[in-house]
Amino acid sequence: MSTIVTASGPAQFLSLVPSLLGFTPTRSVVLVPLARGRSLGAMRLDLPPDDLSDSVASSAVGMLCRIPTADAAMVVIYTDAAITGALPHRDLAEAIGRSADACGLKLVDAFTIAADGWGSHLDRRLPPQGRPLDELIPHAPGPGPVPEGDQSSGATLPRRSAGERRAVGGALRSLETALEVICGIPARAERVDRVDPAALESACQLDDLPTLFEDALRGDAGALTPMRAAALAWCFARPALRDVALVQWASDLSGGDRALDAQQKWEDGAPYPADLAERMWGEGPRPDTDRLQAALDLTRQVAALAPRPLRPGPLALCAWLSWALGRSTHADHYTREALKIEPTHGLSEIVQSFVQAGHIPDWAFRPAT
Repeated sequence: MSTIVTASGPAQFLSLVPSLLGFTPTRSVVLVPLARGRSLGAMRLDLPPDDLSDSVASSAVGMLCRIPTADAAMVVIYTDAAITGALPHRDLAEAIGRSADACGLKLVDAFTIAADGWGSHLDRRLPPQGRPLDELIPHAPGPGPVPEGDQSSGATLPRRSAGERRAVGGALRSLETALEVICGIPARAERVDRVDPAALESACQLDDLPTLFEDALRGDAGALTPMRAAALAWCFARPALRDVALVQWASDLSGGDRALDAQQKWEDGAPYPADLAERMWGEGPRPDTDRLQAALDLTRQVAALAPRPLRPGPLALCAWLSWALGRSTHADHYTREALKIEPTHGLSEIVQSFVQAGHIPDWAFRPAT
């Protein structure tokens, strides 16, 4: 059920913006689309240099216009600059206003929150020093705490001990030995002397990947056994298996079955189904947000536990899931970490290109149902 909060004035509206985003932005442009006076959420862009104001304004308003029910918008600019007789970034605010007017979108107001004050670019009565920042009291519209941190907060992988990582490395060697004995799949590392029964069981679970991925999603991500973490890291290091997980987590168990079948047929020369491929590009039905978040929690733990050579796979999944959830700043962080290890890692390069081009999933512009 939606929580409706009525802002009594500009100061209270601005105090609600962090709750709309889930963090307190810094050096950002925040767009709040409106439909009949009600907020439809919020979108954040990096604050551009002055010479890119016009192009960024055009792109920003273009994103607003992709929201079918939006008829107006409000803009909030966050900057480290101080107010020196006038609000910073007036050129950007005016450029957004011109673009919105050209698209038939009403710009209700445009604010700047500076280092030493705040104000509206449309309020000609604003004092030269702006209004005091202490008027902007953080406010949470629903149950739960006021968001802490900025757009970069929360992207660091969970802390796992060296002992936990060694246990996963040992489990991975046992799993690869079992797979070499059972299936003839060459191990990356030296074989262990004895095949662990748990490794044999885990190897057999790879016969039903969708069930493996679904069970992992339902469990406690922070309580992965070394063997389960090793099995997932082994899968995520293989693009064909990793993509099955991606499609499944963005749809459901039957979607994973279809993705696995499609992958096997594609390897035999059949075309890959378009409705499955479009998920990668952010098109098609909107995924369940809770499901994507559970998958992100899981892949973050796997990335934190996986041996360094296998880490790009789960990091790339972290990046895609973050991007699908509207957290492009986090997605960029994960792709950079993956590409430090493997400079030509395919999925990481794809997601990074999405972020750099400002490409947002199509479902972000459609209301949740």
